[in-house]
Amino acid sequence: MSSASSKSSRKSSLDEDVESGHHVPQSRADSTPPDLQEKEQDLRTPRIDDWTGPDDPENPWNWSARKRWYHTFIPSGIALVCTMASSIYVPGREDVMRTLGASQIVAILPYSMYVLALALGPMLAGPSSEVLGRRAVYLVSIPIFALFTLGSGFSKSIASLIVCRFFAGVFGSPGLSIGSATVADIWRPSERAIPMSLYVTTPFLGPAIGPLVGGYVTIAYGWQWTQWALLFFTVAFLTPAFGMHETYKARILDRRAKRLGLTLPGNEKSVWESARFFITTTLTRPIHMGLTEPIVGLFTIYIAMNFAMLYSFFAVFEEIMRDQYGFDLGQSGLTFLGLGVGCIVGCISIIVLNKTLVKKQIRASEAKGEGGKVTPESRLYIAMVGSVFIPLSLFWFGWTARSDIHWISPVIAEAFFGCGNLFIFMAATLYLTDTYGAKYTASAMGANNLARYTVGCVFPLWVNFMYDGLGIGWATSLFGFISLAMMPIPWVFYIWGPKLRASVKYKP
Repeated sequence: MSSASSKSSRKSSLDEDVESGHHVPQSRADSTPPDLQEKEQDLRTPRIDDWTGPDDPENPWNWSARKRWYHTFIPSGIALVCTMASSIYVPGREDVMRTLGASQIVAILPYSMYVLALALGPMLAGPSSEVLGRRAVYLVSIPIFALFTLGSGFSKSIASLIVCRFFAGVFGSPGLSIGSATVADIWRPSERAIPMSLYVTTPFLGPAIGPLVGGYVTIAYGWQWTQWALLFFTVAFLTPAFGMHETYKARILDRRAKRLGLTLPGNEKSVWESARFFITTTLTRPIHMGLTEPIVGLFTIYIAMNFAMLYSFFAVFEEIMRDQYGFDLGQSGLTFLGLGVGCIVGCISIIVLNKTLVKKQIRASEAKGEGGKVTPESRLYIAMVGSVFIPLSLFWFGWTARSDIHWISPVIAEAFFGCGNLFIFMAATLYLTDTYGAKYTASAMGANNLARYTVGCVFPLWVNFMYDGLGIGWATSLFGFISLAMMPIPWVFYIWGPKLRASVKYKP
């Protein structure tokens, strides 16, 4: 008892000394080492500039698998619908010419302007998502997309149809520009290949499904229903987005800081500074990355040309199948399923590759104590295969799409083109994501979107004249020679990629 009383007396005396400001020897005040004191203080102070640790429950990487797949489904569905909207119009083009009195070249403009809008929209959507968050961009843009799609069907002039289609494309584009960034937000790099492959497949399936739906709808109800049919798909894929949680790290941390009554370092900006930051990131970063980053620039050129060929096919394929095989709109639309099958086979191949080769690399990395990291260059195997498939399929299609050869031959060539195109795009998306991280991936893909859909807008305007002048064989072979010239790009990155990545200006 006396010992306890003595300890209490000493503690009381010590407290009085501290409160009065008297010097207290370290041995009496606190024997805890300074580094441990700092750690204890860190534990008492909430971490607001980063996750609190690897198990932070607000980190999307730690969400349940079910929740992460739910959030993968949302951008995938939006990407499917907005790319389907591009090609669903094409079967109704001749009906538009009759009902609205448009010429052949003018009647293709609603198609081309929609594709152009897919190029311009991501320039706003990508950086906007980095400022406002992914969820806000999805929930604002897609309902507006639906309204302009509705207006397209009610258009009474070709001018109003072009305008409505253009703005529908602008507001439908976020699924393309920030979808890959959303996937990167919620999946660890070692887990990313399968969900990313499923997401990336949807923008390729959409254009393949569009002519099938559009062909039969046009035959039964007229071109207007090619637009209104899209609304059913839009509602189906937009509704789940209302249950979406924010996935972007910076936005989550910002909300956490506000909830705790704190401010993130660097967040105290004037209105002018915020406006200037928004304008800079919205208008200049995607273009700047495309011009100054070799990785972004070369992959952008490669993918842009592949998409130019893809969207050129939508403009001429119906005419080729009608002239060579006597197919109607519905039958011509069915042949586009060759592209869809190629995309599905490509997606399955990517998943199988991830389950075998990539998982093997992950296990080897873990055995070395490197945390299961996968080098970005390992993503390029499929691109190297795709670089062979593209020219092969183009020459195959060009010289077998004729009446004396069965129609299945050019359709199989389509499948190889679809598979190769998916391989290249998928590899590029994963490579850009691994190189630039969640912070800059949306802008990098925004630059990619800008180039590929701008070129995809221009080519359909003159591709019919090229095919009329050169014929199916040589016109398609011209595309084949272009693809041969670009074939070395993924091989170059596989060899010199580490050196190029070390010099990137936009560090993740």
